[in-house]
Amino acid sequence: MTTRPLILLPDPKLREVSKPVERVDDDLRKFADDMLETMYDAPGIGLAAIQVGEPRRLLVLDVAEKDEPRNPQVFINPEIVERSDVRNVHEEGCLSIPDYYAEVERPAEVTVDYIDLDGKKQTLKADGILATCLQHEIDHLNGVLFIDYLSKLKRDMVVRKFRKLARERTPAGMVG
Repeated sequence: MTTRPLILLPDPKLREVSKPVERVDDDLRKFADDMLETMYDAPGIGLAAIQVGEPRRLLVLDVAEKDEPRNPQVFINPEIVERSDVRNVHEEGCLSIPDYYAEVERPAEVTVDYIDLDGKKQTLKADGILATCLQHEIDHLNGVLFIDYLSKLKRDMVVRKFRKLARERTPAGMVG
């Protein structure tokens, strides 16, 4: 069964910080496969477990170009252990904030420690779109959205828009 991304209201009080994964097993591998399927269906290039309602430190991504074969990657308990001083700006979007894109400045290179699907510790040095995507998805695990990097004016505008959409989607008479 495929999971579907949740639209998380960009309100820090409503965000949940993800808990470390304690065991790599077949259930976790199946969940990672479901996340990849959801990400591809969206379509997106990255997805954190918290976006599908699971506050676990797990993310999937695939930054292969459209004309390249798929290159799915799974990162369990990812942590950024080094950031470059050099900065890059990329236009970012998010499955949790559909149809909104903004330029975000982040370190151009990062080194990430993580566990792979075999339960082995790995280290990856990333640059370009891979570095941006890793930072974006790890931010989700830490309760941060890409709009948190925007000016207060732009961020408030996005928050108002999505709160209005959430109200419009709530059936009349529902409490919560």
